Order: sequence, then structure tokens, then C-alpha cells
Amino acid sequence: MHAATRTAIYRRLRAANPAPTTELEHHSPFELLVAVMLSAHTTDKSVNAATRIFFPVANTPEAILALAVEGLKPYIRSVGLYNTKSQNLIGLCRQLVERHGGRLPGDRASLEALPGVGRKTANIILNMVFGQTEIAVDTHIF
Repeated sequence: MHAATRTAIYRRLRAANPAPTTELEHHSPFELLVAVMLSAHTTDKSVNAATRIFFPVANTPEAILALAVEGLKPYIRSVGLYNTKSQNLIGLCRQLVERHGGRLPGDRASLEALPGVGRKTANIILNMVFGQTEIAVDTHIF
């Protein structure tokens, strides 16, 4: 899709729904990234139930790294695929700390280079955090 077409579509969507959001509960861009990662193959309700317990314990890359994979699993077991998701989340946090100073990168290539982050997740972050005209079509968004 051409950039001009995408921008025109985005403007029409913005006019129809000026404050789109997600039902995933989050208080920071990093929490949003984690919640979106955890949402794969599960419901927002399940993710929110898990993150209500998990985020008060660990809601930064450094805090999640301190838990390590085995310490993380009990918090996300209820969302399903927790073995893979816990490994991806630890890898993502490690890369954020080592390569990005603990901050979310604002470009697609860097986001998609993070473990567990694909095009849909990158689009969500680019749109909701960085205000870029990206569209993510999924039951979890908007």
C-alpha cells in the first residue's frame, strides 16, 4: 500500500474514532509492549488478569530480567504458551537493556528484531506509542 493511501485511510479512521485504544491494561509503553506480546493466542481478559498481578512486581525490563525465566513463568502461566512467551520476554528485556538503554526503539526494524515481536506488535507500538500511521488489525486493537 502506498504511503499516501495509508495516510488517507488513517485520517478517515482518526476522524471516525479520534481516541482509539486497546482493552489491554497498561500504564507505560513498555507495559503495552509486554501486554501485546502476551496477548497472542489468548484473550485481553486473560492478559489483564495476569498483568494485574505481574506488573506490580515487574514492569520494567530490568525488573523482569531479575525474575529470570523460571521466576517469570508463574505470573504468565495463565495466558498460555507461557514457556515460549517467558523466554521471548526475557530475551526482549535483555536486548532493550543492552542495545536500547532500556527504552523502546521507535523504528520497525529495531522492534521486529526483538524476540517475540512481529509485524502486528511492531505496528501497535509504532502507532500507539510513537504516533506513526501504522494499522494493526486484530481483535485486541481498537
